[in-house]
Amino acid sequence: MKSLNLLIIVGAIVGVVIWTATFFVDEREKAIKFQLGKIVQTNYSPGIHFQIPIWNNVRKFDARIQTLDEKPERYLTAEKKNVLVDSFVKWKIYDEKKFFIATDGDFTRANVRLSQIIKDGLRGAFGLRTVQEAVSGEREEIMQTITKHADKQTEEFGIKVIDVRIKRVDLPKEISNSVFARMDAERDRIAKELRSQGSEAAERIRAEADRQRTVILANATKESQELRGEGDGKAVEIYAEAYGANEDFYSFYRSLEAYRQSFTGQNDLLVLNPDSKFFKHFDKTSKDVQ
Repeated sequence: MKSLNLLIIVGAIVGVVIWTATFFVDEREKAIKFQLGKIVQTNYSPGIHFQIPIWNNVRKFDARIQTLDEKPERYLTAEKKNVLVDSFVKWKIYDEKKFFIATDGDFTRANVRLSQIIKDGLRGAFGLRTVQEAVSGEREEIMQTITKHADKQTEEFGIKVIDVRIKRVDLPKEISNSVFARMDAERDRIAKELRSQGSEAAERIRAEADRQRTVILANATKESQELRGEGDGKAVEIYAEAYGANEDFYSFYRSLEAYRQSFTGQNDLLVLNPDSKFFKHFDKTSKDVQ
């Protein structure tokens, strides 16, 4: 019984020793082994490794890609105009020993130092370019240049800068409002100009339509007068032929027409000399008329 208890105790002690004497490095981690505070080994491969308890201690760091995403910052362009730049950085640890010495293994401190490098790079890049060049023309070139510059600057920190991305480049709010106001005024000017051109075109169309209407009416009036003249001439010709065929009858017929037009009502009264030619046919007999 005592032997069994002793065996259990010895086994437990051995288990504790083995537990404290080993450590595991994940493939997503980087590890540093210290000996009484001094770095003795780095660049561990993933798997189980050994250490001397108390004499050694191990610190692990996240080896995955990190993201530094800060608030938008103002930068001056070559035109001395302020722009708001929103960017982010992708980075990771490539040398854990340098990283620990430079930052004491503190990711927050690493982000602060990296942020300052990126801001300096952006400030210099935007200071050499106009707003148009920074927004569209040379945006990709800016990101590539800053990525190379930042990667070189952070070598001493054991950091690898993978990529610097510019998400947005905006004008400050007060300047944006002024720009929008100018854009609105320009659009209003263009709209007024287009309306003026439309009104001018409408006036030309109306004037041309009125001219064509006048020409058409004039031609129609001319044609109608010509037709009326031809008709009157034909009528005169017919009247002349009829008058020449029987002058007495024609004279009598014209007198009847004159009487009919003169006496249109029962109360019409006409005072004339009895010898007037107007009533010459009243003195003739029906025989004479025939």
